[in-house]
Amino acid sequence: MESKDASALNQTPLLRLLKEHFGFLSFRPLQEEIIRDALAGRDVVALLPTGGGKSLCFQLPALARSGLTVVVSPLIALMKDQVDALQANGIAATCLNSSLTMEETRTRLQGLQQGTFQLLYIAPERLMLPGFLNDLQGWNVNLLTIDEAHCISEWGHDFRPEYRRLVELRERFPSIPMMALTATATERVHQDILALLKLRDSASYVASFNRPNLTYRVLAKINPTEQVLSFLRTQDQESGIIYCQSRKTTELLAERLQANSIKAQPYHAGLTAKERTRHQELFLRDEVQVICATIAFGMGINKPNVRFVIHYDLPKNLESYYQETGRAGRDGLPSECLLLFSAGDAVKQQHFINEKPSLEEQQIARTQLQQMVQYAEGTTCRRAQLLSYFGENWPQEHCDSCDNCLSPRETVDGTEDACTVLSCIAQIRGKSGFGVGLNHVIEVLTGANTEKIRRWGHERLAAYGSGKNIHSRPEWAAICRELIRLGYLEQTTEPFTILELSAQGRGFLRERPQIILTKPMSAPERKKSSVGDLAHDETLFKHLRQLRKRLADERDVPAYVVFSDVALRQMARDYPTSERDFLQISGVGNRKLQEFGKEFLTTITEYVAKHPRQDFPKEPLSSSAPPPVSSRKKPLGLTVQETLKRFRLGDSVEHIAQQRGLVPSTIYGHLEQALQAGELIEVDRLLPHELKARMREAFAQTGFSNLTGAKEILGNLCDYGQLRLFRAIHGKTSQG
Repeated sequence: MESKDASALNQTPLLRLLKEHFGFLSFRPLQEEIIRDALAGRDVVALLPTGGGKSLCFQLPALARSGLTVVVSPLIALMKDQVDALQANGIAATCLNSSLTMEETRTRLQGLQQGTFQLLYIAPERLMLPGFLNDLQGWNVNLLTIDEAHCISEWGHDFRPEYRRLVELRERFPSIPMMALTATATERVHQDILALLKLRDSASYVASFNRPNLTYRVLAKINPTEQVLSFLRTQDQESGIIYCQSRKTTELLAERLQANSIKAQPYHAGLTAKERTRHQELFLRDEVQVICATIAFGMGINKPNVRFVIHYDLPKNLESYYQETGRAGRDGLPSECLLLFSAGDAVKQQHFINEKPSLEEQQIARTQLQQMVQYAEGTTCRRAQLLSYFGENWPQEHCDSCDNCLSPRETVDGTEDACTVLSCIAQIRGKSGFGVGLNHVIEVLTGANTEKIRRWGHERLAAYGSGKNIHSRPEWAAICRELIRLGYLEQTTEPFTILELSAQGRGFLRERPQIILTKPMSAPERKKSSVGDLAHDETLFKHLRQLRKRLADERDVPAYVVFSDVALRQMARDYPTSERDFLQISGVGNRKLQEFGKEFLTTITEYVAKHPRQDFPKEPLSSSAPPPVSSRKKPLGLTVQETLKRFRLGDSVEHIAQQRGLVPSTIYGHLEQALQAGELIEVDRLLPHELKARMREAFAQTGFSNLTGAKEILGNLCDYGQLRLFRAIHGKTSQG
């Protein structure tokens, strides 16, 4: 791209496009920086969590200039959802995939040849068909976007071999910028994306994996169907997904829910394509409340108002669990994640692992399963455990939105129980000269009469039967797993899973200090998270949902394509009765105002004529005031801590960015987060006095919410990261 074009693009009024087409007044974290880099012709890798606004990062650039943005996506259902939503916002988008008829494909190809479309969603297999890249070269492509980019890596959780051929895009379109997007990726996967797509001088953006609007809970799995029914009775007919391990379980559970007057359908690979499509459409349109799904449903859904995700069975690893719980609350409203845990589910998973052909695969899977079990049985903050898995630090003691923080479990003196277990394991090792697995330890403790116990002579151990009348087998298993978590036992994975005393465990048998154990999990007190919630008129909200449903059915689209739950709740809080007021609702742009404004305004006007307005605290989604800054220190992620450490050692922002493979805006963003968290920052190194004066004048004209407007006034005097930092500083000093 020519520098002149890039300069012109940097002046594009992005906020105007954002409000006009998507109805939003401001960007989410990192979105604007990613969009600006793409418009400037730079390759970009963005790791943003589910619900973090990845799609807007390539949709808005498609509107800011002429030409075609190509989006490679592996999910046909997701393509259709996004195209429907874009078309509802007046954006010329289409898709090509195997679900289309020949006539539909022909019509869309003609439109692409004529330059009718701004965005094209396409499956990787369709993109790489013979001759298609030749056609693509004649369609004025301006951006190549690879969605779900982790699929290109064998180390990703959803590797797809067809993604490897996408490297041909770089060879065919050497001057076209590429954008790779994913919701989860380890550093190894991140490097694979860079190498396998041949990205050049790319900007890398990594957001926090924290989903503050999600509440995480784990319940002991006792009577799972009844537990699910009990949970659903609290949900007021909200939408949710229940993940099951087997196809049979999805069908049986859906039948049981239907028998209890809950609209539910199964979803799994054993259904016909027509059945799967039908069930998904019913769910998207709120005609079915619950989908009972195998993990095949995991990524193929773009429904923002999923209010809960239940894991009926244990996921195989924490990455899958994070991905699947990430389906909840994509609109930012409070949502629930419930896991029903049974040690028996872990045993089933172990059987599947033993069937894997590769010993290396088995060992990796066992380690991942142990991590999942430790999460389920753990007593520490679940949010902290999840973030730690992705390399983030959550140093707060409580998150106030998981069961372990909201309702900590009782503790008991477990010294005698620990002594019983550890002594048994030590005696087995001493007698046989080798270690054994958890099940065999419990069989010895409870005095079982098995062939292995007789063969190895373990019935003659002093520990044999020592725990028979103290705890049940499941209780002893839970105690053993907690001793593993506390570091008194070690569980190996190669070549077999066995229990061994750790150095800490051997020290305990010598000194016998007190050990405190946690009682088994029980149902926690329910406490709804307030993150992102909006107090509103519940009766009006229900009227607006009914209107949205009717309008969506008339247009044959999912309800959220008309308006999100966030928008409806804001309407039911603010009671807009004029077009001007209606445009202040989040998600209402000019197209939505023209198409839906009259009916929604009529419904609200008629409602307020018959019902008194309620007063709700109003916290605007966008404000001309600077964002508040807390004087109390808040936890920082590991990547922000690393930036802060280097900055305090005297490194410049540019040097830190270069050394860490990031862009300066990201480093400025880290320093802004540190400032917001209460850390002391040497500001004069970052913002000279004259620059601060110019920034103050710019914001005086535009208001603190209009970052883009201030940047357009200041031009090349500063970048967006410096502007955000100044805004944070102004907020801090003005409060002092």
